[in-house]
Amino acid sequence: MLLSRVVETSRKVAETSKRLEKLDLLARLVRQLTPDEAEIVIPFLSGTTRQGRIGIGYATLRDAASPPAEDSSLEIAEVARIFEEIARVAGRGAERQKQQLLHSLLSRSTQAEQRFLTALLMGELRQGALQALMVEAVAKAAGIAPEHVRRAVMVAGGVVPVAQAVLSSGEAGLARFSIELFRPVQPMLAQTAEDIDEAVACLGEAALEFKLDGVRIQAHKSGSDVVVFSRRLNDVTVAVPEVVEAVRMLPAQDLILDGEVLSLQPGGRPQPFQITMRRFGRKLDVGRMRAELPLQPFWFDLLHINGTDMTEEPQARRFTVMRELAPQENVIPQITTADSAAARDFLLLALKHGHEGIMAKALNAPYAAGKRGQGWLKVKPARTLDLVILAAEWGHGRRRGWLSNLHLGARDTKQGGYAMLGKTFKGLTDAMLSWQTQELLKFEIGRDEYTVYVEPKLVVEIAFNEIQISPRYPSGLALRFARVKRYRPDKSATETDTLQTVRAWAGLQAAEPPGDNGHGS
Repeated sequence: MLLSRVVETSRKVAETSKRLEKLDLLARLVRQLTPDEAEIVIPFLSGTTRQGRIGIGYATLRDAASPPAEDSSLEIAEVARIFEEIARVAGRGAERQKQQLLHSLLSRSTQAEQRFLTALLMGELRQGALQALMVEAVAKAAGIAPEHVRRAVMVAGGVVPVAQAVLSSGEAGLARFSIELFRPVQPMLAQTAEDIDEAVACLGEAALEFKLDGVRIQAHKSGSDVVVFSRRLNDVTVAVPEVVEAVRMLPAQDLILDGEVLSLQPGGRPQPFQITMRRFGRKLDVGRMRAELPLQPFWFDLLHINGTDMTEEPQARRFTVMRELAPQENVIPQITTADSAAARDFLLLALKHGHEGIMAKALNAPYAAGKRGQGWLKVKPARTLDLVILAAEWGHGRRRGWLSNLHLGARDTKQGGYAMLGKTFKGLTDAMLSWQTQELLKFEIGRDEYTVYVEPKLVVEIAFNEIQISPRYPSGLALRFARVKRYRPDKSATETDTLQTVRAWAGLQAAEPPGDNGHGS
């Protein structure tokens, strides 16, 4: 199949806001795919590649730029092959090799194909074809009930193998998908509630649990054999020997548990996410790291026990069985209530213990693996900072011609000036992109080929998940998952948050006296 057909479908899907039209467009394309092509195209239409991230950033894209081809000639198989080559490149001169491979691909791409590939590689492909919609599109293309396909996707760990099965064998191909020990199941995901009152109003009586900012894990056990998988369904068993030991001791022959693992400080408060993450991705020095950063699992769901699939059981039943199985210190703190005041008290308790917030779960909800539904709602107070913009980079693809990627700075009351805390292009609407481009150019003090440097005048409110240690910036800190919430024209640069406050939030020093930064209004 030509890449142009995928690009055209993507364009049409992005242009319509009607879900049924999106579904029809996707199903029509899926019907035309071979099983091998499905492995490539379905991730593309979901906004990713089958290889995941392949190490291409803005700089590589800029340096690999090429005038577009006039005619469409690229086959999707060739695009996938070049992505595979880029993903494998490593060692000395890797960046140059990646640039050359990408240039060869872009030079043979039409303008529309270049926009698609750029957005795909940068994670900016906004077309509304999320995995839940792709599941329904596969079902429609194959003439199968969506719930049957959804169930198969849950236990297969992804939509691609299911699509390949039904494209080659029809509904009979679903027979091969059932929950199996040591084959990871896609994790159930949560929607976001605005606040605790909304969560209680939506669910009524619900199970409330601490929301931990740890590493999501899934543990499979059969006898003395234990395998631990990450949220991305990667085998991380070797990195977490204490989790393996804890699971091996549980009084069940076979089971699958869902939970989070944390590294705790001596007083019991959780370490920052990035500290816990230091335990993962390591195959060497695991013993030393275990001594320095011991991990503790906290289980919150049970998917399988002793030959019984528990995913269709209600949440309350699954949790009860799990609580009878696991030691109390390894079970997530939970209460059941329909009272908003009690729910708020529980939220404050979670925050007091250093956690992100709480989860609210419908008592009758099954385990809808891979789905972000209303059965689970997450509630966590927004963390924001008012920062200044120090510079902005010119956008690519659909953002070409606009200043997009913002350099964010916090006021440094000790050294003077502003300390950079990272960059973001998330959360910007087209209207904001247009406005900020005009405003930032008014304050320009210099530029290079890709970046416009500005006076620290514009104040922006940035939402983020966490502050992490980063050697990339002189401040030594970076915001995790930073996104623009709004501009603050009512504030001057002298009223923005300070580096010292950010360091205090990160637990690196004592906080400044209240009122120093003007944040929170």
